[in-house]
Amino acid sequence: MDGEIFNFDELACEFRPPPKTDAELISALYARHGFEGMLSRLNGDFAIVLFEKGAGRLWLGRDRAGIKPLYYALDGGRAGCASQPVGLLRLPGVKPEINRRYAALIAASHYRTFDNAPEDAPFSTMRQVPAAHFVEIDVSRESARCGRYWQIKDAKLVSSEEESLAEEYRERLMKAVGRRLRRAGQSAFTLSGGMDSSSVLCCASEISGKRQFAYSSVYKDPTFDERIEIRDVVRERVEHWNTVELGNDIDVMGQVNSLVAIHNEPVATATWLSHNLVCQAVAKQGFESLFGGLGGDELNAGEYEYFPLFFADLQAAGKQELLDAEIAKWAEFHDHPIYRKNAEAAAAMMARLTVPGSPGICRPNLERQRTYLRAVKPEFYDLRGFEPVMEHPFTSFLKNRAYQDLTRETTPCCMRAEDRQSTHAGLRHYDPFLDHELVEFMFRVPGEMKIRGGVTKYLLRQAMRGILPEETRTRVKKTGWNAPAHVWFSGKGLDAIRDLIASRRFRERGMYDNRFLEGIIDEHADIVASGANRENHMMFLWQLINVNAWMDWVERGCPGACKG
Repeated sequence: MDGEIFNFDELACEFRPPPKTDAELISALYARHGFEGMLSRLNGDFAIVLFEKGAGRLWLGRDRAGIKPLYYALDGGRAGCASQPVGLLRLPGVKPEINRRYAALIAASHYRTFDNAPEDAPFSTMRQVPAAHFVEIDVSRESARCGRYWQIKDAKLVSSEEESLAEEYRERLMKAVGRRLRRAGQSAFTLSGGMDSSSVLCCASEISGKRQFAYSSVYKDPTFDERIEIRDVVRERVEHWNTVELGNDIDVMGQVNSLVAIHNEPVATATWLSHNLVCQAVAKQGFESLFGGLGGDELNAGEYEYFPLFFADLQAAGKQELLDAEIAKWAEFHDHPIYRKNAEAAAAMMARLTVPGSPGICRPNLERQRTYLRAVKPEFYDLRGFEPVMEHPFTSFLKNRAYQDLTRETTPCCMRAEDRQSTHAGLRHYDPFLDHELVEFMFRVPGEMKIRGGVTKYLLRQAMRGILPEETRTRVKKTGWNAPAHVWFSGKGLDAIRDLIASRRFRERGMYDNRFLEGIIDEHADIVASGANRENHMMFLWQLINVNAWMDWVERGCPGACKG
């Protein structure tokens, strides 16, 4: 097993004599309930492998949120599994053949599409166990059966009274944090200016009665720097605040080469460069664990992406007066010189992102997804027919959007990156918002308890009254977890990208349309230099250098396995 079981003690009490180790508990539960039943009893972050020697049967299971990764391969009557692709690439018969669809999506699509097929792996010779699934492998027959053992259900709330809901939320979040604190050892906490990481740290401080150790990535460029917003929590709940400052002239190419060796694949967004440096700083100070707030946006409708789906739910319910009021507040609090917020924009977004008259059915943002479609040559992989799978288990647009993010969009790439980097630094990592009992509760909470008066995370704000500093709890402005890659990709940084795409090796791969790339690079340079109110191309350029670094790494024989 890779990971931890948080409800070990309560499960161990069911057996006589009680099991003393994770392996003994897993074996006892398997004997009584079977593999699928065993997984459904566990609360934890885990990848579990169980081999029935006599039957030649291999069982693989992954935790509900996908916090711990698990890959497998079948070849010539042999089966292998590993927490990272490089582990399988060391086995005979498992070749480092790039999954072209996966590579093309990272090269020319939006990061929300990279994990649309949860069973895909970066290499075509292996598969991934999706979160909340198990895989049964008959080794002799080279057959694998994948099944789901957990599903979020569309259950109704026991009570819709706001005060009692906020109290229950607070208790559940405290329980999720407490479970992990008991296993975590000497812990540190990532801390941003937002609600999620702040709530986790402050809950830990409340539970332990002690101030905590916090780490933040800060930037010389002010665009995404949150030093001022973070100080409120530091004053009230932090023993020592450690800042990892990134300047404007970092060696992005060198950092990406190191990241790719750790990840065995391209890294989704530039924020993970900052996170990796934070992990290194935490480990250097002797901490064993790092807590974070991932999952908080998805559970609490914290992304700007969620507003049009919330509006669509109000419209479908016939709540026109409330809809008009919420749109007005959305425009008041969140208008942006590039992304305007008004009634016309809200109507256009609802029309584009939902299927009117079909409650709960969301559409992908194809305009954004296809912005860079021309970057990859069709002969490498033709993305023109790609349309992401959009699941709709609920009748609420907002719930389905959050479910999509948890299972196929924002959460999977974050979980994978966090695990790679924490493990490489020798740290355990914890995200209490992704405790499955808390997730189930929040999917029973209606949208009107998550967004109210143009403000996101309403119920979390109520639940954290008296736990969070008031300045943090009531702050409407959201900077967003991002990094100033627009500045990194300017001047010498952008010249390095120009040199890269002009190189013989890059051109001979035949993946990219260089003329299109040259146009994007020139446009990015103009936008950054002029300060124009237009969206720059930093995310695409990040993806470009990551895909190239990954292909270089593969051609060098995939060196540098991650620890653990």
